[in-house]
Amino acid sequence: MKTWVKRSLIVIAPALLALIACLVWLGSRPDEPDAASLSGDSRVPSFEVRVEKPRMDRFLFGILPVRIEEKLLGGELRFGHASRGARVGVAGRDRIELGADGWDLLIEADGGGGIAPGTRLVFPIEIAEVRRTLRCRPAERATGYLRAATRAGSGELDGSFLVELANCVNAETGKILDTEAGARPGDAWPSEPLTLRGNFAGLPQVRR
Repeated sequence: MKTWVKRSLIVIAPALLALIACLVWLGSRPDEPDAASLSGDSRVPSFEVRVEKPRMDRFLFGILPVRIEEKLLGGELRFGHASRGARVGVAGRDRIELGADGWDLLIEADGGGGIAPGTRLVFPIEIAEVRRTLRCRPAERATGYLRAATRAGSGELDGSFLVELANCVNAETGKILDTEAGARPGDAWPSEPLTLRGNFAGLPQVRR
């Protein structure tokens, strides 16, 4: 084996081992508590909402676990009851409104737990090094669910939801990102539907 190859291996091998050890350490650290556990009193409304990017739009095409990627690079797409400006609007078995500074979520169900067309999410994100506000909706035939159950003895709501957000536009212009004037490579986003997940506990039922 040539000398320069041996020297390269001597330098690269320890670096790779150190990187692997770092990733293992990060992966072994416990995640931040979920929405329900953040509230010390189960009677206090709590919720957590998370947007998951498609694999092709993630760092290194998503080869790293999401929690490690977020710890290394930041850029978490989530909000919850502990976020600045957190709020609960209408809350019912077929309609949930949640928000925080920069975030506005409305989930509507079709009466059978499926997702209705009125569902939408407005949120901030950085794409191609430009800060934007997106408004995303499900496809015409929506994929997902809203599960809400009334807590015995209180009338408060506990539940969870999952929605595929297939259609995203610039909230300020109403246009798809890669069709706007001055669009650049990388502005075609997302490449596949976003996945919206969330859970909530102790939401007081508020009707329109």
